[in-house]
Amino acid sequence: MKQTSGGCGKPVLFFILGLLILVGLWAIWSIDRIPKLAERSFGAASPHLNVIDKTYYGTLILANQNDLLIPFDSGDSNRLFKIQDGESVNSVALRLEQEGLIANSQAFRAYLLYAGLDTGMKAGQYSLSASMTAVDIAHVLQSAITEEITFVLLAGWRSEEVAEALSSYGFYTDPMDFLDLVRNPPEYLRPVGVGEGDTLEGYLYPGEYVLKRKLGAEDIVRAFVNRFEMEAYSRLGSAWEQQGLTVKEAITLASIVEREAIVDDEMPTIASVFYNRLGISMKLDSDPTVQYAIGYNGQQNTWWTNPLSSQDLLIDSYYNTYQYQGLPPGPICNPGMSSLVAVAYPAQTPYYYFRAKCDESGRHSFAVTYEEHLQNGCP
Repeated sequence: MKQTSGGCGKPVLFFILGLLILVGLWAIWSIDRIPKLAERSFGAASPHLNVIDKTYYGTLILANQNDLLIPFDSGDSNRLFKIQDGESVNSVALRLEQEGLIANSQAFRAYLLYAGLDTGMKAGQYSLSASMTAVDIAHVLQSAITEEITFVLLAGWRSEEVAEALSSYGFYTDPMDFLDLVRNPPEYLRPVGVGEGDTLEGYLYPGEYVLKRKLGAEDIVRAFVNRFEMEAYSRLGSAWEQQGLTVKEAITLASIVEREAIVDDEMPTIASVFYNRLGISMKLDSDPTVQYAIGYNGQQNTWWTNPLSSQDLLIDSYYNTYQYQGLPPGPICNPGMSSLVAVAYPAQTPYYYFRAKCDESGRHSFAVTYEEHLQNGCP
């Protein structure tokens, strides 16, 4: 009997074709989303990276966030670490891990390459501690106990996180002196919008600063608030006023938008939701305000407790917008330009609700009614 062949060829071919299509779709999604998610957590990627490299290194650092963003040993003290002339990035990363300063040398190297810091490491001595995050150590290694420090203040940090970063970067000023000035600023340090009894939370403008290592707390604070007045208030102050907000109210709302949004282009829409809620005297029901009220979470080693429990939502604080109507008493973090612009020029929408999409894209589903909002929940 003559045998036939190829009877199963077509199903196999279709399977392979389908698999290739799925791989292609995944690659497209990754190239679009992963760099944005990485930038949200780790700041901008090096401009010298192409989109494939941004996706590759972004994937690596996102997969190792804890090793990069949580100190290896919060109780460790400072010690000297020396980089030799001509020493490679791999060697430095491996020694940092071997000496117990970081948890993961490969993740550390990936972050250096992602941020473009691999070429900026300089030979010399550094004062490092395992109580610093790996990201902080990467930035400190850019200046070997030199007179000037390039300091990066990330959007969304609260003042305590700024103080911690100042310490890890190697400034000589006491972090508590810095926090005392932020919490009780003298009149001559208060920018527009800050009155007597207000703190400087929200007015420490995010960005890159080149500062003298020996600067005192007062000069550092002045650098941050001066940049706020020059970059933010001078450009957006009149637009906030046209929205019916004082400067303090605008910064407070922008700080909430900053912590709620993952993707910058959603900020105007998220701002519109809060404007709509305020317009009908509806509570803001914002998780980040509760996180701010809770403060430091020792178990999670973060200032931003996540996830929140039902008990957390009951905390009695004027910052808890689940319990108290209107804006909280002041900003909950230091917002960046994107959120400040979103509050100045919000989208015009009918939405009153939003929740995170179920695809881990960082985007949100928006709804007009509570019934629609419930339908947007994850299965």
